[in-house]
Amino acid sequence: MDKERLVQKSCNEFVNLLSSKAAVPGGGGAAALVGGIGTALAGMVCNLTVGKKKYAQYEDDVKRILKRAEDLQKDLLDMVDEDAENFLPLSKAYGMPANTEEEKKEKEKVMQQALKKACEVPIKIVETCYEAIKLHQGLVDKGSRLAISDVGVGVQCLKSALISGQLNVIININMIKDEEYVNRVKEKTEKLVNEGSKIADEVYVKVEKILSK
Repeated sequence: MDKERLVQKSCNEFVNLLSSKAAVPGGGGAAALVGGIGTALAGMVCNLTVGKKKYAQYEDDVKRILKRAEDLQKDLLDMVDEDAENFLPLSKAYGMPANTEEEKKEKEKVMQQALKKACEVPIKIVETCYEAIKLHQGLVDKGSRLAISDVGVGVQCLKSALISGQLNVIININMIKDEEYVNRVKEKTEKLVNEGSKIADEVYVKVEKILSK
């Protein structure tokens, strides 16, 4: 991976790299980026609402949502590169020799450690996207109606990133032999995905109703 951070690349460079056979970025990085975009749209709606007399009663709430959206957006963009860094040990582990019993045991040991490391960011993506979806839930009734469609776009981006993060969790835990760890991660992430998807759908239905008036 280049010393240049993935998120510092142009959109064209990132997408072209994503479509190549390079080990990174992959689905995890894509999920984090899409989540960052969905969160940024919450920030945009907030910025278009703050200072407007029509929404003065919501000013404090919208400012709070904006501040949290800025923090979560940064976190998700950081995860693009963090996910790439965490995947590389697993990528190397796949290439380890396994000709003798000793080599097989060593490879399996390294693989198990690398799989847990590769799970770290996808778990954080699920957690962060869930929280960002909750921001849109708070914004749908308080944000400028001129930008209400962007709440819908943002929450759909975040739902996609939420589910995508979970897929990257599943592909790793399917090969992890530590049952206690696997059950703990599954319980945590599945709950967030189910609840987050439900909230995202409710927000989107609200957006549709507002637009159809």
